[in-house]
Amino acid sequence: MPDDKVTAAVPDIVSVLPLRGAVVFPHAVVPLAAGRASSVRLVEDAVQSGRVIAAVLQRDPTEDAPDQRGLHPVGTLTLIHKVFKQPDGSLRLVVQGIGRVRLVEVVQTAPFLRARVEPLGDDGESPDMETEALARSVTSLFQRVVALSPTLPDELVATVSGAETPGALADVVTATLPTLALAAKQELLETAAVKARLQRLVTALGKEAEVLELGSKIQSEVHSEMSKTQREYYLREQLKAIQKELGESDDRTQEIDALREKIEAAGMPEEANKEALRELDRLAKMPPAAAEYTVARTYIDWLVSVPWKEETVDDIDLVRARAILDEDHEGLDKVKDRILEYLAVKKTRPGGRDPILCFVGPPGVGKTSLGKSIARTLGRKFHRISLGGMRDEAEIRGHRRTYIGALPGQIIQGLRRAGTKNPVLMLDEIDKLGMDFRGDPASALLEVLDPEQNSTFRDHYLDVPFDLSRVLFITTANVLDPVPPPLRDRMELIALAGYTEEEKIAIAERHLVPKQAREHGLALGAEVTFTREALRLIARGYTREAGVRNLEREIATVCRKIARRRVEGRTEPVVVTPDEVTSLLGAPRFELEELEERTRVPGVAVGLAWTPAGGDVLYVEAGRMDGKGTLTLTGQLGDVMKESAQAALSWVRAHAAELGVDPGFWARSDVHIHVPAGAIPKDGPSAGVTLTTALVSLLTGRRVRAGLAMTGEVSLTGRVLPVGGIKEKVLAAHRAGIRTVILPRRNQKHLVEDVPAAVRQVMTMHLVDALDDVLRLALEEAPVGVA
Repeated sequence: MPDDKVTAAVPDIVSVLPLRGAVVFPHAVVPLAAGRASSVRLVEDAVQSGRVIAAVLQRDPTEDAPDQRGLHPVGTLTLIHKVFKQPDGSLRLVVQGIGRVRLVEVVQTAPFLRARVEPLGDDGESPDMETEALARSVTSLFQRVVALSPTLPDELVATVSGAETPGALADVVTATLPTLALAAKQELLETAAVKARLQRLVTALGKEAEVLELGSKIQSEVHSEMSKTQREYYLREQLKAIQKELGESDDRTQEIDALREKIEAAGMPEEANKEALRELDRLAKMPPAAAEYTVARTYIDWLVSVPWKEETVDDIDLVRARAILDEDHEGLDKVKDRILEYLAVKKTRPGGRDPILCFVGPPGVGKTSLGKSIARTLGRKFHRISLGGMRDEAEIRGHRRTYIGALPGQIIQGLRRAGTKNPVLMLDEIDKLGMDFRGDPASALLEVLDPEQNSTFRDHYLDVPFDLSRVLFITTANVLDPVPPPLRDRMELIALAGYTEEEKIAIAERHLVPKQAREHGLALGAEVTFTREALRLIARGYTREAGVRNLEREIATVCRKIARRRVEGRTEPVVVTPDEVTSLLGAPRFELEELEERTRVPGVAVGLAWTPAGGDVLYVEAGRMDGKGTLTLTGQLGDVMKESAQAALSWVRAHAAELGVDPGFWARSDVHIHVPAGAIPKDGPSAGVTLTTALVSLLTGRRVRAGLAMTGEVSLTGRVLPVGGIKEKVLAAHRAGIRTVILPRRNQKHLVEDVPAAVRQVMTMHLVDALDDVLRLALEEAPVGVA
């Protein structure tokens, strides 16, 4: 429509319909919605009074009642063609744009907006060559966009071609272009210059055509790829049909397809998945009789059976965890506290790295069963790997596939058996690892037990990285000396020294007796009953150990003899008392009276020694005979212990007058120091005070007090220096019936922290700094004979 006609048809004051998400252009027919109450009133009024309204875009679409400031200054005068009333009360209307108008002044705000408007004509409508060229470019580009777009109908080309003027062409194209932003459309509506509108449209249409061409290219490539896949599928199906008709077996194809499905379902990382598919493609091209076929098939089976994504969810309840630990183990409070601390951290930070725990202690104290308890508290799977006697590095990392019969290492095999990627893996007896020409397994464990490295652990057989950071590793050892320092540095050491007598009796009552009665077919309570006194006698008189394995063996012996009685016809219930224990097991092998008996003569002192089995009592005997000053040492003593004996003798000779010993005794005497149990090697400096006490007792004729033991290193100046293994030594003294112990004062913290309170309460502990204090406490006042 020419602009002079539009101007003549524009009234001075019109109703204004605010639009939220649409811009109406002149010459375009568009549908609109009127949902607000004011908009419904406006449309109903307009239908009754000429059907002409102004449609203007809101600045803020969330505003319900915009005023003049909330509307754009330029809108479109429209003619309402049709109105449809909806069930919800809103209206749908079809309008046609007549021409641009500018809002001059709002004259009414209720019940709907009315405003004074003025028409806006097109500037530069007179045809010139540049405008004509721009109009042709717009038409050509629009035709190209319609041809490429799947959403624009072809009829739009005819509509655009029918535009009478370049301005009308610009308005119709802008109205029908769906990808043009709302702000850009409003800007074009407010642009009165036709040439400027056409230039902006050329830019927008060119960009749209490029985007559509790129999308068409991508779609074509996807379609081509899909066609290729469909063609391959069709050919495979044809091949299967031909094989079926020929009667040829298709088992191999089914096998390959089954393996491919397993690979897809395994959840492997990208590198492992790529390697598995590559190996599967090789397998598919091999004849089954080929030597490599079985190797490749076994490799793929291992890849799909490893738990790449399966893991259990930690169920951490500290109260329940404490109950499980107390139920499974007696005592061991420090160890339990450390485990509970780990669980607390795991609950507050589930994604944190797990520590590498190493339980160190003598046999039979519950190191392995502690690992099982930790797995129970976490709700994880448990698997134990025995490292004892392992000498081949490939046992840890696996063998390379070039070897016949190659397999993954024990770590990957353990994960496969556990079935999850985050089990509790116990590496048992890590101190028993060996080393030979095949490699050093301890060095291979350096990567496995390093949280900084084990997230990309690469087994030689699989040859793809596997994340071990989710595994909780627990190691056990009896002694740490054989463990290489770098490996020891990667682990948090937790010492388990052993059980007290009361703890052993409690373990026997709660665990060992019910277990052995069940294994020997005896009904506990109805057919056999153990009294606490009987269990105490077994623990004290028939075993002398840090753990409870020998105690369990002795209980099993009692149950076995009772079972034999019942089979022979004596079916009366048996109450196992101390007398019954003696009749079944014979006389006790360890007598407490032996200690007092051996210290009745001067020159015998009782020391305390640390052993891998948890500590033991050590007797030191000194003898003197005529001679020329020779010191003889027997009992298979090590170099350090021999030097301690030399230091003890030097101190005694230097202080002979103070001790009441003839200063010239060394010139006419030989001294022999013997430590019994000569078949057992002995070494270490902690027998220094015992050696000195035995020498002074011998030379002064004063006996060592009964029921007293000691430990400590001595210096030439008479100082008593601290030693290690205090808990093991004190528990050994307690097991042997010793109730008085002399310790270095600087070991006080170990005494308080490590030794159970129940043991400290029944024993007398003397803390000393000097040898004078040791001799004053250890020796009787009066001599019993001439030295």
